[in-house]
Amino acid sequence: MSGNKEQFKRILIFFTSLIIIGSFTAMFAHVWYKEYNSDMLDPFWQRGNILLIIIYVFIYTLTTRSMSGFKVTYLKPLTLFGSQMLGVVGSNIVAFVIISLIGRGRLSPRPMIYLTVIETAVALVWSFASSLLFKKIYPPRRMIIVYGNKNSTALIEKMSMRQDKYHICASISCDEDIEKIKEQILRYEAVIISDVPSVMRNKLLKFTLDKSIRAYITPKLSDIIIRGSEDFNLFDTPLLLNRNEGLSFEQRFIKRSFDLIMGIIALLVLSPFMLIAGLAIKLYDRGPVFYRQERLTIGGKSFYVFKFRSMVVDAEKHGAQLAGKNDDRITPVGKLLRRIRFDELPQLLNIIKGDMSFVGPRPERPQFCKKYEKTMPEFRYRLKVKAGLTGYAQVMGKYNTTPYDKLKLDLMYIENQSFLMDLKIILMTIKIVFVPDATEGITGDQVETRRELHPQRDERELDKILKE
Repeated sequence: MSGNKEQFKRILIFFTSLIIIGSFTAMFAHVWYKEYNSDMLDPFWQRGNILLIIIYVFIYTLTTRSMSGFKVTYLKPLTLFGSQMLGVVGSNIVAFVIISLIGRGRLSPRPMIYLTVIETAVALVWSFASSLLFKKIYPPRRMIIVYGNKNSTALIEKMSMRQDKYHICASISCDEDIEKIKEQILRYEAVIISDVPSVMRNKLLKFTLDKSIRAYITPKLSDIIIRGSEDFNLFDTPLLLNRNEGLSFEQRFIKRSFDLIMGIIALLVLSPFMLIAGLAIKLYDRGPVFYRQERLTIGGKSFYVFKFRSMVVDAEKHGAQLAGKNDDRITPVGKLLRRIRFDELPQLLNIIKGDMSFVGPRPERPQFCKKYEKTMPEFRYRLKVKAGLTGYAQVMGKYNTTPYDKLKLDLMYIENQSFLMDLKIILMTIKIVFVPDATEGITGDQVETRRELHPQRDERELDKILKE
């Protein structure tokens, strides 16, 4: 029964997406036929018109999908609208460039501007209406969490923020008898398996597969490494192959060429904004505009990263420390620069120089690397690739994401990196700049790696959250 319900859900998502794609296709076709093609010196015939409309639909769909603009059941309505808006603006800019080339630069942008405004309004209505529809048809799943000896309260708190999707009703420790755990799981629609020992986790996974129960699992680092493997058959024996070689020569050449070309272009395009940012910093407190800071990149190589100064001049007079939530060391100008990520723009020089790439794990300070490696020896795995201006951990995580979870996200990128993945992360970064979900600082508990809690204490914490 649940399988049929999920199948219907996918069909409904498809048709919901088709509604907005079809609406925008009709709107663009109207603007093209009525406002542009009729003004051409040499108007398109039927096939040419159809081809241009297909190109527009392809650009809009690809751009919006890369921004997660069709994930009705995943994003909040306002975030969904923001993704749609960026998809509309991006695709309409590209479409007008194509139209301008076809019309030899003599066509007005006014019809495309009107189209963008109307499509934005339609996207707003669609985002909230479709989200409301799915909320009515698909109420939040009733879930139970099976937890180990590590703290699972942070995961519960995050999932509880989406009460429209998840309803965590109960918790049970993995120290309980496995038959009792299975009996409890059968009462719910889904189960979260969080930091459970491997032997029990394997039994529970097979049980949920047998009973067709949805399972959410917090991955171990070894799981992430295995996910990056490829199928390999030795005669009749299936194997998983981890090459552990990183990018090939061709892939490294493409990545470096992209970094160099796009770095130079971005520096030229953004230089006026960088000049304004520099003047604002200088006029505020007369201090230095830039600051250098030692960071680590591929192979543990040390380099100095460049950033716009966003804190007071003597911010680290008491030693190195991470920026906290509502950190009073951050200047008003710095808060604005951080909010729109402009404090990172000088790192384009690091990219052109070759110390960094556009996409990769964020470069960490040597003293923090040593600190994290004491509790997480695997933290050094991040140094297997070149550091990046943005990364998977930045677009999927938040400022208050724990170091261990950031390590998992970085390792997911390292094990699956590709040029297409880099492009997707860049587009997602642009989305975050304009549609931020959260820009929280790091709290005191999260500066340190989360420590193991005593099982009884963890159970009390979970019960407290579940009752709220």
